[in-house]
Amino acid sequence: MYVIVVGCGRVGSELAMMLSRRDHEVTVIDHVGSSFSHLDAAWRGRTIEAEAMAEGVLDRAGIAQAQGLASVTNSDAVNAVVAHVARTVYRVPNVVSRNYDPRWRPLHEAMGLQMVSSTAWGAQRLEELLESWRMRPVLSAGNGEVEVYELAVPESWHGRTLAELASGVECVLVSLTRGGRASLPAAVARLEAGDLLQLSASLDGATTLRTRLFGEA
Repeated sequence: MYVIVVGCGRVGSELAMMLSRRDHEVTVIDHVGSSFSHLDAAWRGRTIEAEAMAEGVLDRAGIAQAQGLASVTNSDAVNAVVAHVARTVYRVPNVVSRNYDPRWRPLHEAMGLQMVSSTAWGAQRLEELLESWRMRPVLSAGNGEVEVYELAVPESWHGRTLAELASGVECVLVSLTRGGRASLPAAVARLEAGDLLQLSASLDGATTLRTRLFGEA
């Protein structure tokens, strides 16, 4: 796959190196030449020192042949515009923009862009790890609006059913592991203390489950 990465800061350089290690062809664009020093010494891809939106730069980068583009500068305006142009003008099939400042997230959403809000997502993950150690997030979808959580069933819920646990909660049960053996859970299944549950839930659903299982607000 041929991918263009716009922005060679910490995120862009790491992304470019990861893609390159997976044998993708990568071109990195940044208007500050010294930014390319963030790339590993083993980097063998192409670099272009220029403003991504300057005339002819995206064409010079080969955007007509690109299967993917990630715009990951620290400017939300640049990221949104570059991603929008790549998607609507050049018809790049897979475009992702970085939301740097959460206050600018509506700009990306208004353009209908596939987006990663690294600041908001990172803060949310830190909060979850600090506050919710008994209900551990293991997979995040989108920008954390829905996550898959893993938890051990407490003694207080021994003998009660999965249906009771999930009743009225924005969640979907994924798996139940007992004695090291996982199964697809049935609503009528009775829980045993120490069972390991995986379930997907919205943020509100996760809060309700914590309160129901552990008495946490």
